[in-house]
Amino acid sequence: MELNEKLLQLRKQKGLTQEALADALFVSRTAISKWESGRGYPNIDSLKAIAQHFGITVDQLLSSEELLTLAEHDQKQKERHFRDLVFGLLDCSTALCLFLPLFGQRTGGSLENVSLLRLTSIAPYLRGAYYIAVVGMLIWGICTLAFRNGQ
Repeated sequence: MELNEKLLQLRKQKGLTQEALADALFVSRTAISKWESGRGYPNIDSLKAIAQHFGITVDQLLSSEELLTLAEHDQKQKERHFRDLVFGLLDCSTALCLFLPLFGQRTGGSLENVSLLRLTSIAPYLRGAYYIAVVGMLIWGICTLAFRNGQ
């Protein structure tokens, strides 16, 4: 018996509606509906809560194949969140180009290190392109960090 069938059977045995079960597990009714129809699977924490609510073990709730599938899915989701965090922080760090003296500029007879904000010895269109690239990366990083938990 698959997880969706077991969950439906357990819920009906207890005489619960999808809404009542969702409230008990602190999830949405649509999540319960997805799980019971087989269109989605709960994460590991939700599986533990379901098992605890019905007084069974996670092993009894899942077949071994489903357990492996869910563990792999949960691991991939964690990896995706970590990757988004790292790349979001890297994108945000490009803002340092505005302030760190990473560019060389000839002043008088010597070469001076300057930040992008103080760089004046290049063509305005090139300087504008640098600004657009840095600000674009910064915005992209902020969006990545802001929306990474919504997946």
